Amino acid sequence: MPERTVELTGHVIDSGTMQRAFGVVMDMGGEFHVEQFDVGSRKDETSYCRMTVAADTAAELESILHELHQNGATVADPVDAAVEHAPADRVVPKDFYSTTNHRTEVRYDGAWIAVEGTEMDCAVVVDPDAEGGPRAYTEPLSGVEAGDLVVVGEAGVRVHPPERPRDAEGPFGFMQGGVSSERPSESLVREIAEVIVETQADGGNVLVVPGPAVIHAGGRDALAELVRAGYVDALSAGNGFAVHDLERDLYGTSLGLDVETLDHPRKGHKHHIYTIGSIIRAGSIPAAVEDGLIDSGVMYECVTGDVPYVLAGSIRDDGPLPDTITDTVAAQGAIREQAQDADVVLLLATLLHSVAVGNCLPSDTPTICVDIDPATVTQLVDRGSAQATGMVTDVGMFLPRLVEAVEAVEPGDDTDGSGDDTGG
Repeated sequence: MPERTVELTGHVIDSGTMQRAFGVVMDMGGEFHVEQFDVGSRKDETSYCRMTVAADTAAELESILHELHQNGATVADPVDAAVEHAPADRVVPKDFYSTTNHRTEVRYDGAWIAVEGTEMDCAVVVDPDAEGGPRAYTEPLSGVEAGDLVVVGEAGVRVHPPERPRDAEGPFGFMQGGVSSERPSESLVREIAEVIVETQADGGNVLVVPGPAVIHAGGRDALAELVRAGYVDALSAGNGFAVHDLERDLYGTSLGLDVETLDHPRKGHKHHIYTIGSIIRAGSIPAAVEDGLIDSGVMYECVTGDVPYVLAGSIRDDGPLPDTITDTVAAQGAIREQAQDADVVLLLATLLHSVAVGNCLPSDTPTICVDIDPATVTQLVDRGSAQATGMVTDVGMFLPRLVEAVEAVEPGDDTDGSGDDTGG
């Protein structure tokens, strides 16, 4: 039987990596033999496993090795990664390495190089002549240029899935529970508030991704307050969110509905398109703020507080607003820059933009998803954003409570939690 030796290192017991690796081999019809297994006996010690994997055919073995690679296993006695020149702009070599969203390294010229800009579904480009030595970085297929050295195959590539924390202490400790629909909501809101406050206190970056439902459900004022208070460093949304936020300022409605009285004013269904027309005449959202046309809301606070925002367009957009990026590739690039700079991401009631931003995030970026539908978080996880922790609730009720909790938190507060004392 063809066989290869692979290695696993890190907190592979607590993180479940060992069990997943064994399961992959058996489920795919292979066999494994553990040659060496060193177990970390303290919380700060890692474990090491070296095992031989075998299969009936070379093709089956390659499939098993591919799945093990995705879970952090590395082929023992590694070789340098294979690289080939891209034959043309936006054309990658056959069998190019497609990235995961896990921290990745490639072996080049006998040394392991950390891949910059961790993101799923990209190519890895090696620049051997970079100042300071060779560098490697992810590049979406749309950004590959003729002559780029692109990594081909999985040999010489290793990934590092995020490991389970040693314990549940600290402001990020609660983010291990998947979708939270039964936990006491007040304690969970406080824990999220502590994440935001601690991130800001440490000089980190909080990215908020809101959907139009934030405006419909009555969360506009609370989100605007978070922006005004300096707890939002960047905002990523779509044309619809901005239109409804601006409509609320101009007409007191959101998609024609009076948010306060729930009445439908006469011609209310035209308010959103009237709003777009007004902003186009002004020239942009910042110009409308400067002219005094817009004087409240989330977009107003972003403009006056110099908080950068990205409005990514879609085929469904009315107008769109002059600030909306209608070039898909350009919008992806703008979202990608925001995602790579983020230390914490808060996804608020928007499936499409949650998935879009989630696709650009490294797997070790804490991500909190608030939605009335638990399927939103499930879809995020299914599409690779396994780090997403969900809170199932009405975003219009969540945001005001979050503002109160943020105001009550002092930097340095910790959440309560119990840890796992197992090493490895």
